Amino acid sequence: MGLPLFFFLLVTSLSSIPLSQSKLSLDYYAKTCPRFDSIVQEIVYSKQTQSPTTAAATLRLFFHDCAVDGCDASVLIRSSATNKSERDNDINHSLAGDAYDVVSRIKTAVELECPGIVSCSDILAMATRNLIIMTGGPHYKVRLGRKDGFVSQASHVEGHISRANNSLNQMIAIFQSMGFTVQEMVALTAGGHTIGFAHCSEFSTRLFGKTPDPTLNPKLVEALKRHCANYSTNPTIAVFLDVISPGRFDNNFLKNLQKGLGILASDSALMKDPRTVEIVNKYAMDNNLFFRDFSRAMEKLSILGVKTGHKGEVRKRCDMFNNVD
Repeated sequence: MGLPLFFFLLVTSLSSIPLSQSKLSLDYYAKTCPRFDSIVQEIVYSKQTQSPTTAAATLRLFFHDCAVDGCDASVLIRSSATNKSERDNDINHSLAGDAYDVVSRIKTAVELECPGIVSCSDILAMATRNLIIMTGGPHYKVRLGRKDGFVSQASHVEGHISRANNSLNQMIAIFQSMGFTVQEMVALTAGGHTIGFAHCSEFSTRLFGKTPDPTLNPKLVEALKRHCANYSTNPTIAVFLDVISPGRFDNNFLKNLQKGLGILASDSALMKDPRTVEIVNKYAMDNNLFFRDFSRAMEKLSILGVKTGHKGEVRKRCDMFNNVD
């Protein structure tokens, strides 16, 4: 069966909760910024409609933020003459501009409505959840009240975010360091990649070596080789990671892995290891189970290392600390 043409469009109890997390609530802005929810929804709807890769880009941005020093919008900070920030670590160079843009649009609108009240980290968390829903994904609760962090350093990134060529052992170790089980790792990976995309440079060695990776579907190899032929001179060339329903949040990505249609080596590895293959098979068979476990993992991710009170600030601009002259 040939690949779809659109594939090539570029693409527990309260006592156990840390004090900082217990200060978060679902209605945090009910009195101080009551239109926050509707502002987020209006802007993400407009942005996703204009640029359908926004959801994938924002989900990836959110994960890259939370994985390094917690969910504190540190990935949004631009480098300065005296500080090389997270977004300038090489693994973050591929984070798409649409994600930064949707956060910036929301922040501008919220500052006009209720200045100095809503943090950039809460905006990123809410925008991510709403965009997941827009693409067909599950609803999950987002507790609010995060503050924006005071630190963003490129040197903090390495070892906290998986690379496309990481071994499964390396991936598991990274997720375990954040407190996630192997099952949660699979759920989060599949959730990010069902609507995600990757640049050809991230998987080129599977295509252009002496022999293509034999675990890849041969038709997929030929299609990718054609699409990525000029990747070395045009590093922006990218493809969706779900060849069946790109841009739609569902479990087809997991079904694709069963057929040798996993584009990234790290994704294909999920089908080769007894620790993960049965989880993939279960999610491929039961979309509701996948949605349930992904939702729980996202709720857990969204409160990872949050700052509250005086441990953070509400930035005036999401790309700049307040104390910058």
